[in-house]
Amino acid sequence: MARWEEIEREAPEFAARVRALFEAGTNKTIATLRRDGSPRISASEAEFTDGEITFGMMPDSLKLRDIRRDPRLAMHSPTLEPPPGDPSAGPGDAKLAGRAVEIPPPADTPHVGAGFFRIDIQEVALTYVGTPADHLVIESWHPSRGHHRRTRA
Repeated sequence: MARWEEIEREAPEFAARVRALFEAGTNKTIATLRRDGSPRISASEAEFTDGEITFGMMPDSLKLRDIRRDPRLAMHSPTLEPPPGDPSAGPGDAKLAGRAVEIPPPADTPHVGAGFFRIDIQEVALTYVGTPADHLVIESWHPSRGHHRRTRA
């Protein structure tokens, strides 16, 4: 598992593109695991703070219960459409997976019982349509392998 600052240090251009996609909108999609092991997807806000990705959850929310029971998660950036007729001009999408680690709430939080977390990152992926628009580019980062780029026709 890794902190966000490790990815920024090891693959700065990749990290900047991933971060820009996550910061392109307020709502990210988070996937948690229900008690029976099936996935649950929900909207969530997240931010990059002091070399970490952090997020919070409202008290008594189902996703908060999920995370406290099983900290594994995946998070997807906001989806941005490419310009009409030019898929290779789109920014692509970013996602990450890892484990939520509970942290103390911010001093100014009005939500008693809310949960606040940082993500220990297991993997990060960035996918986009290549140029020319006849292939997909998949860039990823893993703690053991670092940054890797591949294409798929």
